[in-house]
Amino acid sequence: MSTITLSLAELESLIIRALTTNRTSARNAAQVAAAIVTSEADGLKGHGASRVPFYAAQANSGKVDGNATPECHEVGTAARRIDAKQGFSYPAMNLAVEQLSDLAATTGIAAASIANSHHAGAAGQPVERLARAGLVGLFFANSPEAIAPWGGNKALFGTDPIAFAAPRRNEPPLVIDMSLSRVARGKIMVAAQQGEPIPEGWALDADGNPTTDAKAAMAGTMVPMGDAKGAQLVLMVELFAAALTGSLFGYESSSFFEAEGPAPRTGQFLIALDPDRFSGGAFADRLETLVDAILGQEGTRIPGARRFALRAAAEQDGITLPSALHDEISAMAG
Repeated sequence: MSTITLSLAELESLIIRALTTNRTSARNAAQVAAAIVTSEADGLKGHGASRVPFYAAQANSGKVDGNATPECHEVGTAARRIDAKQGFSYPAMNLAVEQLSDLAATTGIAAASIANSHHAGAAGQPVERLARAGLVGLFFANSPEAIAPWGGNKALFGTDPIAFAAPRRNEPPLVIDMSLSRVARGKIMVAAQQGEPIPEGWALDADGNPTTDAKAAMAGTMVPMGDAKGAQLVLMVELFAAALTGSLFGYESSSFFEAEGPAPRTGQFLIALDPDRFSGGAFADRLETLVDAILGQEGTRIPGARRFALRAAAEQDGITLPSALHDEISAMAG
């Protein structure tokens, strides 16, 4: 497969051009591009550059409002409700992080719901930012139908990511970021784009049979991690991200991968906590004690370590994309 390597700045500039050419404001395009490039650098390619053609096509069709400005409403002393206005999620999530960083530092705990939103991207990014501000972050998001309730055969829930991050002393944050399907659906999307098979056990086809065909998997359902227990966690996240934000459930939402149709109107929910207030100042020492115990066992690593190592390498060496994807984005950029 032919490839091309770009610096982070070059890729970010290319994505901004592709989006602004397709009915997206410069301010929104910059925020979307920054999130995509970080995902690509972190090795999370399902949330990286492969999303650009879908984003640009949906902005051009009006399925996502590329010019939307999110609105923040104060609904409690430390509670905010943010309306993404059927635009990209990243400006709304950035606004939520800004609000909660200030609020939690004063109140000890703060939360924000985000309604009428879009694809959340890498769920670890907003909580990482909270952790770098000294806060513990917890994030929930829902997405269009991909997982059936346990025992059923029709998708109702999205792959619904959940993320957690905590600050560490003199180290990058601890970041836990996972979708509740056995693998992220973005991995299957990338395999379908590249005509590659997927491992058995990741997904079922439209008839409910196990499949290694990525395209058949995209038309079928995802297998929840942890089987029945995972399906219950998906239900929990769906309630946090959709019911608690007043957004659409996965089965009511439209695809993130198709240009036409109504706005997906998915939701996100973000919680920030001041760890020192709740622990009496003991949190940092307690966390490092546990980290030392984990790393004391051979073969272990701390969640988030791999993404930060890949990010550092990408900052130095750039990002390698399939030439076909680069050409597709370049054509959209005009």
